[in-house]
This record gives sequence, structure tokens and C-alpha cells, in this order.
Amino acid sequence: MKRDDEYIRQLLLEIEQDQEWRILVVETMSSTEEERRKKYYILLLCDSGLMTQVNDHVFRMTNQGHDYLDAIRDNGIWTKTKAAVAETGGSATLEIVKALALGFLKKKIETHTGIQL
Repeated sequence: MKRDDEYIRQLLLEIEQDQEWRILVVETMSSTEEERRKKYYILLLCDSGLMTQVNDHVFRMTNQGHDYLDAIRDNGIWTKTKAAVAETGGSATLEIVKALALGFLKKKIETHTGIQL
């Protein structure tokens, strides 16, 4: 299965919008395909340090996860980031995606404030 960065972004946005900081993810034999996909991606996010497992079925977003989401939150920055990745072969690590998004975000802030970051 190829990692879907768009799904990761949507999942993090969904998790952040929830008022509960704990995310319960239970996978059973009767879990839907979407439930299994969500669990897989949450485990990938744990691998990358963007989420962490609290106990058997409970997860939370880490500070690093919030920082990643802040870098890719803006739709315009996200569109530019995806385009830059596509132009260079179509795939990149989450660290590179974040670095690109941060570059676009810094440029946007500099343009609006005149303060060089």
C-alpha cells in the first residue's frame, strides 16, 4: 500500500477538531475497510512521531504532530507543497513534506509582514 499524504492531512485535521485528546481505535474482525485503513495510518503516524500510543487502543497526537499539521494546514500552502513534490517525482518523506510546507509558510509570512524569518 502506498502512503497517502492527503489522507494523513485529513486524518490529522479530523483528530485535531475533536475535543477529546484521546483517539480510540479498535480493530476487530468485523472492522470496516475504512476503520482498518485509519488504524494503519495512525500506526504510521506513531512510527513517524506525529502520534503516540497511550495504551492498547488509545492514541494521541504529539507536539510534533501539531507542528506538522500547522505547517500543512493552509490549503494554499498544502497545494504548493503537493505540487512541489509531484514535480520532483511524486513522493517524499513526511520530513521533506514538512520542510517544503514550512518554506512556503515562511515565505508567506515574510511577504505579509516584511520580517525575514
